[in-house]
Amino acid sequence: MEKKLISVVIPTLNEEENILLMNETLVKIFNEELPEYNYEIIYIDNDSKDATRKLIRELCAGNKHVKAIFNTKNFGPMRSPVHGFKQACGDCVIRLNADFQDPPELIPVFVREWEKGHKIVIGVKEKTEENPFMAFVRRQYYKFLRKITEIGHIENFTGFGLFDKSFVDVVRQIHDPVPYFRGMVAEFGGDFKTVLYVRPNRRAGKSKNHFYNLYDFAMAGITSYSKVMMRLATFAGFGIGAASILIAIIYFIYKLVHWDWMRTGIAPLVIGVFFLGGVQLFFIGLLGEYILSINSRVLDRPLVVEEERINFEEPSKQE
Repeated sequence: MEKKLISVVIPTLNEEENILLMNETLVKIFNEELPEYNYEIIYIDNDSKDATRKLIRELCAGNKHVKAIFNTKNFGPMRSPVHGFKQACGDCVIRLNADFQDPPELIPVFVREWEKGHKIVIGVKEKTEENPFMAFVRRQYYKFLRKITEIGHIENFTGFGLFDKSFVDVVRQIHDPVPYFRGMVAEFGGDFKTVLYVRPNRRAGKSKNHFYNLYDFAMAGITSYSKVMMRLATFAGFGIGAASILIAIIYFIYKLVHWDWMRTGIAPLVIGVFFLGGVQLFFIGLLGEYILSINSRVLDRPLVVEEERINFEEPSKQE
């Protein structure tokens, strides 16, 4: 009887300190805890500049279940993982990072829940060891996103989880040059099983998620799934306009009543101009984010450009 195939997709960028132990851990898990399944481990590398690619080549040479996709350049943390996800051919696909912040020990837990009939099993952070301020900001962002979108974004979900082939096929049909994977899961994933876990700090190496990447993720979530922010501009314009008319009427009446001694100068005018200027700049910037999002989709660029594939010619399933 043919064994089912489990695919594990791991994006990499300068992970030479983690890649060997991660691969050893995954192989051990499949050999000892999930021997009834075949597996493939797919590394998709975003143009690493350290020894990551060299180490991945060695892993591929020593184990045909290990596969690799090398991109021609760094295509960012949103595009490359989704491209790798689409290349997997398993009966289910597991996404995790190479830095051990997504505990590989949860893979057997995910698989057992999948065996019970759950098409999607996701890891949700119950606690995190990261900077308390950043953890607070993330929580507030997820809560804010849930309120302004209609698809029910999943709080504290980073993309770590198991996804049945039926969902993978749906993702393959989505041709989005700026893919927001967490939004795809919330919008198209249907019912899912949640597994809580404590997210540790990186085992080794430096985080690749600097401010610009985090801002990019945040804007992708907002511009892809929310109309509310743009409608706020309309509401704010109406509200500020109504308030301005009301204040003008009050000011005019007050001036008529106290004509002789009332002296306000130009301070109210200056304050009002700066306030309205700030509001306008905020919404112009927000409008620019939506336009950039539209522009990226209209250009219809590929997710990544591959430089090389290794072991994809090898059959993953065995009798």
